[in-house]
Amino acid sequence: MHEILTIQLGHRANYVATHFWNTQESYFTYDSTQASPVDHDVHFRPGIGARGEETYTPRTLIYDLKGGFGGLRKWGGLYDQQISGDGGVEQGKGVWDGNVVLHQDPGIEQSEFQRSLDEGVPSAQKLSTETVRYWSDFNRVFYHPRSIVQINDYELGSTLMPFEKWESGEELFTSMDRDVDLLDRDVRVWAEECDQMQGIQVFTGGDDAWSAFAAKYVESLRDEFGKVSIWTWGFEEEQGKGQKAKQLLRTVNAARMISEMSTHASMYIPLSIPPTQLPQYVHFDRTSQWHTSALLSAALESITLPTRLRHDTQKRGFLDNLEGALNVHGNHRIAQLRCSMLDPETAPLVIATTHGTTDDRAPSANNGTLVEEDGLKLAEPRLDMDLSCCNARSTSPFATQHDVSDHVFGVVETTRTKVEAARDEEAEEGEITYARKRRRFAGLPVIERYHSSLECPILDSFPPILSFSPGLTQVAVHTSLSTTSGISNRVKALQRVVSRMANLDERETLSNGLGQISEAYENGWHSGSDESDD
Repeated sequence: MHEILTIQLGHRANYVATHFWNTQESYFTYDSTQASPVDHDVHFRPGIGARGEETYTPRTLIYDLKGGFGGLRKWGGLYDQQISGDGGVEQGKGVWDGNVVLHQDPGIEQSEFQRSLDEGVPSAQKLSTETVRYWSDFNRVFYHPRSIVQINDYELGSTLMPFEKWESGEELFTSMDRDVDLLDRDVRVWAEECDQMQGIQVFTGGDDAWSAFAAKYVESLRDEFGKVSIWTWGFEEEQGKGQKAKQLLRTVNAARMISEMSTHASMYIPLSIPPTQLPQYVHFDRTSQWHTSALLSAALESITLPTRLRHDTQKRGFLDNLEGALNVHGNHRIAQLRCSMLDPETAPLVIATTHGTTDDRAPSANNGTLVEEDGLKLAEPRLDMDLSCCNARSTSPFATQHDVSDHVFGVVETTRTKVEAARDEEAEEGEITYARKRRRFAGLPVIERYHSSLECPILDSFPPILSFSPGLTQVAVHTSLSTTSGISNRVKALQRVVSRMANLDERETLSNGLGQISEAYENGWHSGSDESDD
C-alpha cells in the first residue's frame, strides 16, 4: 500500500496542510465505473464511524496551540462524542472519584463553511479573507479524533508568551515527551496500521519555535524509523515582515533548522512566498495566510503527486525514488522548489518548448541552466515562481532561473496536463538506473521526470488568486524540485548572520555546521580534498 504518514506542526503549517487535504479529498470518485488515478490508501485510512458507516480519514497528526483549531471540533460528525480521548475515562475527571467542576473558555463559533460540512450540505457562504479566520474555516474533510492534538502550554497570538524562540520549542517538546512518550502516544498507532510505509512527511514552521519542536520530533522519528524516508517542509515567514529584532530571530531559527534537518531528515525543503514580483496571473493578499498557503500547497501537492498515483495508471515514484534523484552524493538534503501554473489550453505547448534531449553521452563544459549536450539544451524548465526563499536578510531570494554558474546535482520534475508534451519513450527500470549512474559519474545532473493527466483542481475552498479563464475548475501545473550549488551561497549567508547574532555558547558549533553543509554544495567540491584547509 506504501502509505505516507503526515505530521503537521503549527498554525502556518496547518494552513498549507488544509489546502493539501482538501485537494486529496477532491480526488475521491463515487461512481463505481470511474476509477481515480490517485491511490487513496497512501494518505487515507479506512475506519468505522459512530453509526457503523465506512469512513476514510487522513492519516495525519495535527498539532496546534490553544485557540489554533478555531471552530474545529475534536469529535466531528463521524464519531460518537460521548467517547473520551483517554479510552473511556470521562474527560476532565481522570482518576479522581470525587466531584469535578470544569471551567471552560468560551468556544470559538464554527464558520458557516464548517457547519455545512458537519451537516453534510453545500455551504451557502462564499469564502473570503474576512470569513476565513482560522485554517479550519475552509477545511473540507473529517479528521479522526486521534489526529487532533491541542497544546495548552501556549496560546495562539499571545503577546505575553509568544511561541517564537527556539528554546521555547525545545523545552515544549522535552516536557511533553517526558510526561508521555509522544511517539508511543501519537505516532505508533498510525504506523502500526500501515502495510508498507513509504515515508513520513512533516509540515512545520521553519523559522519560529515550531522549527525547534520539529527538529526534536524528527530526531526522535529518525531514531525510531531508521530507514524510512522523512521529508520535512519548513514554511518561513515572508522576508522583510516584522520588526528587525524578530527578523533576526527568525533568521537564526532558520539557520538552526537547516543544521538540524541536514542531520536527521531525508530531505528538507524550506518554503516561503517570494518578496519579489509574482507572475501576472497571481494576485493575492500577502497578509492573508489563506491566500499565501494556497500557492505553496498547490506547488507542494503537485511535486509529490507521483508518490500517490496508482501503479496501474501512470508512472509512479515513491519518496525514496525522488530522494535518490535529488541527494545524488548522499549529502544533499536541502532542495529548492519552483513552480509555474498554466492555462490548461496552452500548457502542453508551453511545456514542450522547455524539454529537449535526454541524451547523456557526453558531459558539457558548462553545467549552467542544466547542461548542453551535442548542441542541444537539456531542459531546465523556465518556471516563473521560486518558492524556496532563503531567510537571510543579507541575501536575495532564489532566482526563478538558476544562475549560469550553478551546478545542478539532481532534479525532479512533475507536469500536470491533459495532453503530455512529446518526449522520449520511457526506459525500463534497469536502463534508468544505469543511465543515472552514467550521469552521476560524468558529473551531469540526475533528472527524474513525471507526468500526470490529473490537473490541479480549483475548489470552492481555494482562494481566487489566479486570473485565468473565468470559471476554470482545473489548472495545469509544472513543478521542479532541485539540488544545486546555489544553495551553498544561501547557507553561507545564514552562516554570516549566525556568526554575529547567535548565542555565544552555540555560535561556533552552529557556524561550523553550516559551513560543512555549504561545502557539500560547492561546485567542484570533492570529499577528502585538503584544499583551503588552512
